[in-house]
Amino acid sequence: MGGRGRGSRSRTQRKHFRDGRENVWKRSKSDSTSSDPNGNSNSENKTHWKPFSTQNSAFDEYYKEQGIVTAEEWDTFIEVLRTPLPAAFRINPRGKLRSLGLGNEKVGLFVAVNVVYKQLTRQYSSQFCEDIKSQLENDFMNSLKAETTDGGEVEAIRPLPWYPDNLAWHSNFSRMQLRKNQTLERFHEFLKLENEIGNITRQEAVSMVPPLFLDVCPDHFVLDMCAAPGSKTFQLLEIIYQSTKPGSLPDGMVMANDLDVQRCNLLIHQTKRMCTANLIVTNNEAQHFPGCRADKNGSKASEMEIEPQISQLLFDRVLCDVPCSGDGTLRKAPDMWRKWNPGMANGLHSLQIQIAMRGLSLLKVGGRMVYSTCSMNPVEDEAVVAEILRKCGGSVELVDVSSELPQLVRRPGVRKWKVRDKDLWLASHRDASKFQRYHILQSMFPSGKSYVAPANKDLEHENDEIVISEDGIQLTEDSSTEDLIEEVSDLPLERCMRIVPHDQNSGAFFIAVLQKLSPLPAIQEKLSKKRSLFKKNPELQEKLSDQVTRDNSGLEPDSRDVGVEKIPEAATETDLIVDEPDEADMEPEPSSISNQDDSEETKAVVNGETDSGKAVGKRKLQLQGKWKGVDPVLFFKDESIINSIKIFYGIDESFPLDGHLISRNSDKNHVKRIYYVSKSVKDVLGLNFRVGQQLKIASVGLKMFERQTSREGTDTPCSFRISSEGLPVILPHITNQILYASPVDFKHLLQYKTIKFADFVDADFGEKASKLMMGCCVIVMRDSKTMSDPIKVDVDESTIAIGCWKGRSNLSVMVTAIDCQEMLERLSFRMEAEKGSSAQENKLNVDELKLNGVSKVEESETIQLVADA
Repeated sequence: MGGRGRGSRSRTQRKHFRDGRENVWKRSKSDSTSSDPNGNSNSENKTHWKPFSTQNSAFDEYYKEQGIVTAEEWDTFIEVLRTPLPAAFRINPRGKLRSLGLGNEKVGLFVAVNVVYKQLTRQYSSQFCEDIKSQLENDFMNSLKAETTDGGEVEAIRPLPWYPDNLAWHSNFSRMQLRKNQTLERFHEFLKLENEIGNITRQEAVSMVPPLFLDVCPDHFVLDMCAAPGSKTFQLLEIIYQSTKPGSLPDGMVMANDLDVQRCNLLIHQTKRMCTANLIVTNNEAQHFPGCRADKNGSKASEMEIEPQISQLLFDRVLCDVPCSGDGTLRKAPDMWRKWNPGMANGLHSLQIQIAMRGLSLLKVGGRMVYSTCSMNPVEDEAVVAEILRKCGGSVELVDVSSELPQLVRRPGVRKWKVRDKDLWLASHRDASKFQRYHILQSMFPSGKSYVAPANKDLEHENDEIVISEDGIQLTEDSSTEDLIEEVSDLPLERCMRIVPHDQNSGAFFIAVLQKLSPLPAIQEKLSKKRSLFKKNPELQEKLSDQVTRDNSGLEPDSRDVGVEKIPEAATETDLIVDEPDEADMEPEPSSISNQDDSEETKAVVNGETDSGKAVGKRKLQLQGKWKGVDPVLFFKDESIINSIKIFYGIDESFPLDGHLISRNSDKNHVKRIYYVSKSVKDVLGLNFRVGQQLKIASVGLKMFERQTSREGTDTPCSFRISSEGLPVILPHITNQILYASPVDFKHLLQYKTIKFADFVDADFGEKASKLMMGCCVIVMRDSKTMSDPIKVDVDESTIAIGCWKGRSNLSVMVTAIDCQEMLERLSFRMEAEKGSSAQENKLNVDELKLNGVSKVEESETIQLVADA
């Protein structure tokens, strides 16, 4: 998630784990020896693994007091929360043209996969969705009826009624049941196969909701601020590709960001299943995400890689799915029960506000932002929304979306709540003690108002049950939470929505939809008063640091972000608001203290390194490879290689290559892969160069060409082959090295992997194949009704193509067993439907192929073209 700090994992010592981590798989020594006072370990006293405990008294007390659910439904709520989460998945209407047999990206031959009935790639076909839905409705819904299900539901699997076009499905089996139950094995294998290939995405049902409320259009620039693991990013990509014509790219783009490097790699892996040139994956801090504002008098065009078409990075839509305590995922992650405590939410509150405010500052006027968490805690939910509404004044509106997705069961947001600090309930900031106010912020409460205790005298409450002193309100033994005066927010927080588990047998989620009506107010931070206050109280900062550390010692997420609020882009982004401090703010809060020069331009810290060469208010052009451990992003401009590719494949001028090719290697003589980017991504990259590469880009572009380094590959006229991922985009523009094969020969290529030219059923096809230049070629399956080859490929829903290698005497294709199984089954289905023959007559024996064909592939004499890692 995008708010995690940079960890120093290499410095972790064994003692940290010994003292600070509990082994959840074993009982403690005290438990295991309690039955034997002598500590003898015999077979009778041996302990065994037990499931996670699904009880936490602090959790029960906290949410009963918050009133998230009524007292009458509490038992149902907690009972459902303690049961495993049912598995859910989404059918991907848009996907990638996946390479067969290239799981490790080291095999030079390639072939397109996920070809279904009438489809070149899932980007262009809806028939694929109907195929999967038909299999679910006509096969699995019937075959799984007899299975025992949890939750009292009649249907074992069903489409989620609120998701458009029945593309999302709910399975009433948990992941554990799917793995362990033998009778569910076929359904489980189906899910694994389709997920691996990219036909479906296994995703929690409530996690699918936020992108649906963004109202994304194909021409939108979309920012996913905390994107990992990437399922929501995949959804956003599907939406912008929704109305794209075959062989073209949408005008919009998605920028997916996550700070954690390992989670960022997971994000890249997830989105690679959908080949796209409209995605940039970045590795920046979400709360300090660069605005990339170009200086009018900045770098000269000659210093830049390419002249940018935009002067500032702004987005039409922003998805702000922030780091949170995660108690909405208790059904999926039962270990959360033992970890949960109220301090987790309190510690993340400030960071969540920072990220949300940064998202709004990057949002275009008229744009929409969705703020969401997988937490039920009002401190992370309504309190954050209320605070950003107060900060933004009337420039941001909380949108009422109650009429959208009417079949989605949701509850309105709450307008009153309390804050828990250790064992004390706080109804307002007034109730917090002097030192509590350093980590219990005024923004956590419904009114958002601060309180300063009288300086020289104590006050007593009239009923003598609550005593107010310099340390704040102290409850006597006879007092209770009912004695506290509850605050009620005057903001329309009921427009937010909360999804609770027992309403529709799901996880929990919170969602708020915000629209930017006008530019945010300018920063009016009076830092001089705060600096002078620190000078007068030199011990104050030290006390503050100690107090925050003590109060958040149990915080599971990154505690370094706790209570430390920084103002992003303070020196350059005027499109951001920070309230002018009042007298209460003169009691310095760590969340509101920031130096004027403390912007990402002047203090960007990357893996422990600082950019000291940056001047205040100006950005210097950075050298390539600025980010440690990250490959540089370079526009590929080697005309000799580009021209050889154009000539070899006969790429027509309608396909723009100039300025759209990217490499990640600073050594231009050893470029192994060339990536293709859309115009929107190209413009963003150009801007990023101009502002000194503020974006830390982890992945960008669609892999279009790969260098062939094997002995036979280097003898070809073109040293670069077409990557399988890039084939769908470039196919309509290829005029050379392309052939049309009959359905029979096409099937034989998949079945036998390598076929000599003389052994093709269609002798004319074999002769044409022998006349191709040695190297990469594309084989398109000819429509059975068409006998002649068209002059140019007309890509539509019926187009099926694979990539092959033309050798000296044969045509070769390499596939993995799983991809071969998928493609042959679907191709067989199509051929059966067209010929009207029985399934038994034309169906390929896939099991025999798996037993015999796979070993033949490994031992065959097909060309093994291995690309460098």
